[in-house]
Amino acid sequence: MEKIYRYIKYVGFIIIFLLTGCASMRPPVINTYNDSIHNYRYFYISPTSDYTSSSGVYGNQYFVFGGETKSINPASVISGFLFKNGFVQVNEINPEHKKETMIVNFGETGRRSVNLGYSIEVTIQFISAQSQTPICTCTAEGQGSTEADDVRIAIQRALEPLFKSK
Repeated sequence: MEKIYRYIKYVGFIIIFLLTGCASMRPPVINTYNDSIHNYRYFYISPTSDYTSSSGVYGNQYFVFGGETKSINPASVISGFLFKNGFVQVNEINPEHKKETMIVNFGETGRRSVNLGYSIEVTIQFISAQSQTPICTCTAEGQGSTEADDVRIAIQRALEPLFKSK
């Protein structure tokens, strides 16, 4: 009987390891150039499309059971993060404030299998509005229950280290 309990315990540890510890998120990567975003006050963000995704949905064209649907607009999440850190969003680049304005771009840059699912990698690019040269890029990946969660987590993971060194 003791052997059976020991066997069950080992199988349980293996299952837990497979579900939670197979792989982990890569650490965020920040590439800085000859400038700092802390030298800027304003930002213009390029518009992005929504990510809409569902999880746990079962059904057909007439009935849908369970699950949830989530949407996220990456530009909105990035803007909120920048607002929280004291930046001002502008709808167009004003020539008077061009020297203090940065352009922010977002892109999905990869996917990989992780923890019985996959993660989405995003890169956020900051460019000087005056010189059109890069200020920095931030890359991170995220994994959640839906693609929308993946993107939100990846954006947060990409931007957090940039402002911790402030």
